[in-house]
Amino acid sequence: MSDLLIERVDGDASLRDWRSVHNTVVPTAPLSFAQVSERAGRNVLSLARLDGVLVGCSTVRPPGADTRVATVIARILPAFRRRGLGALLYAHGLELARELGAEVIETCVLESNPDGLRFALRHGFVETDRYVLPGDTVPFIDLRLGEPSGGDV
Repeated sequence: MSDLLIERVDGDASLRDWRSVHNTVVPTAPLSFAQVSERAGRNVLSLARLDGVLVGCSTVRPPGADTRVATVIARILPAFRRRGLGALLYAHGLELARELGAEVIETCVLESNPDGLRFALRHGFVETDRYVLPGDTVPFIDLRLGEPSGGDV
């Protein structure tokens, strides 16, 4: 397999690419360009390319001043799944979250994305919550990376 290039979003073109992947993978909660720009100001957004072709994006929500919890979300376009690309993108986000001080890792998956849910469960995440956003019908699933006993936040 060719090398996967993962780089931070930088500029309008990469924000549009990130938005395109997000809105494809999460069609029930599409984001506007303005919303993506706002997210880029508080989260670390990255793009994944394989041989120059856009294959995915990720979000790392850093831990806040009063918490050790970070959220790592890896999104791979359906045509590129089951090739190990999600694992590489997730590992990159996990490393970044740890560098930012995270001790607890969470993720979020749309219920209609069974590949994403299987991926999270296979990587040690356990479900903590399901909810439907106002106006939506498909639940989001929040998951937390399994922790040793006594690892409450």
